[in-house]
Amino acid sequence: MDEELSIINANTRNEKIRNFFINNKNKIIFGLIILAIIVTAVYGFDKYLTNKKKEISDNYNSIILEYSENSKEETANKLIEIIDKKDPTYSPLSLYFIIDNDLVSDKKVVFKLFQTIINDTSLDKEIKNLVIYKKALFYAAEIDDNENDLLDILNPLVNSESVWKSHALYLMAEYYYSKNQKQKAKEFYEKIISLENTNPDINKEVQKRLNRDFSE
Repeated sequence: MDEELSIINANTRNEKIRNFFINNKNKIIFGLIILAIIVTAVYGFDKYLTNKKKEISDNYNSIILEYSENSKEETANKLIEIIDKKDPTYSPLSLYFIIDNDLVSDKKVVFKLFQTIINDTSLDKEIKNLVIYKKALFYAAEIDDNENDLLDILNPLVNSESVWKSHALYLMAEYYYSKNQKQKAKEFYEKIISLENTNPDINKEVQKRLNRDFSE
């Protein structure tokens, strides 16, 4: 009896499953088609991004290899095109190359390129903080007399727990020290000393500075 009941239950279950597939055949087929489209689209988009990344990479490497003193303007224009693509790897590298080799003389253009990378490019948090720090370095070197603008640039780092915080504080301290505003400089040096995770090289330099120039 038990064996017969098991057979009946199994047959009933199989019948229900068969009827479910028959009654919902169109929905199942439609669902499978949608799933296939989604998988294909995701794979295709991923492949597109991979190919695009490789294209930008090859383009960047080609530009750098072909660079010479006689091709500054052409190199700058090509690198600016890469920056405008807002690639998280090669846009910052392109800007660094422009700055390191002084390819763009108009500082407003350089600041605009910084803004494109900082505001419009999808970057890892600490990579973005590094770009902000480099912008401040560039600003401090090029603009001699506006501490408020420099502070505004560095504020996102100074008010964070970024690994670049001590670098930002040190830049402000050195800026004030160069202006002979030693009290302000000392305040920033002391902030660096009080940090838990200070860059060891910066911490060493700050200790030297405080012992040499601010010891009583």
